[in-house]
Amino acid sequence: MTLLSAPPRTDRTPAGPAPLAPAARLLPALAAVYRAQLARAKVARIPLLFVATFQSVGILVMMRGVVEGGQSSAARSVVAGSSVLVVAFVALNLLAQYFGKLRATGGLDHYATLPVPAASVVLGTAAAYASFTLPGTVFTAAVGAVMFGLPLGQLWVLLAVVPLAGAALSGLGAACGLLAPRQELATMLGQLGMSAALLLGVLPVDHLPQPVVWLRDLLPSTYGVEAFARTFTPDPDWAMVLVDLGVCAGVGVVSLAVATWAYRRAVSR
Repeated sequence: MTLLSAPPRTDRTPAGPAPLAPAARLLPALAAVYRAQLARAKVARIPLLFVATFQSVGILVMMRGVVEGGQSSAARSVVAGSSVLVVAFVALNLLAQYFGKLRATGGLDHYATLPVPAASVVLGTAAAYASFTLPGTVFTAAVGAVMFGLPLGQLWVLLAVVPLAGAALSGLGAACGLLAPRQELATMLGQLGMSAALLLGVLPVDHLPQPVVWLRDLLPSTYGVEAFARTFTPDPDWAMVLVDLGVCAGVGVVSLAVATWAYRRAVSR
């Protein structure tokens, strides 16, 4: 009777697990996330951008019936507030819903498996949503300036207002979506934030009671509205414009840092 012989012994030791690929650096990973989100936005977000722009133009038409045109502070506030509202609708409201949906459906697990820093996911997505609002914001500002008889020569300031206000609002929207325990709550927070930007940003400051003015000062988009509104005056105070934009930048850094922390917290759970 022949016994089965054991397999020949070799001197080779079993190979250990293959080492993981090194994590991608922040800037290349950020650029990759930004391009992916922007490509996705071109297909999925164009109808929503049209709604945001149409909504802001409709508010301009409505406010034209109660606010006189010309170089009045009320007219400047209405046009500037309606323009920045496009940013708030997309960067705050939609981003809160997007991250809330990712967390509820397990979509964050996909990003967690990628060798990319958490900051690149948040910053890349926020930058894509913020830059996506630029055409609608410029269109709304141009329509409002013509409607209220304001100069068109300073619309280039939106190239600074949109990314800075967008960064502040995107960070806030992402934090709301990532920290909300339920998707429905994230949607509600995004809607409340957009409503606050509408009521506190579009309505003239002179018509608001003092407690509401204090609440308005806490809203990040307020400083983008103020910076843009100042450029409609015959002799803009550029120093104050830079101060307002600096506040937007500071709030943007803080809100994006909070959103990055919220992303790490959501992924680790």
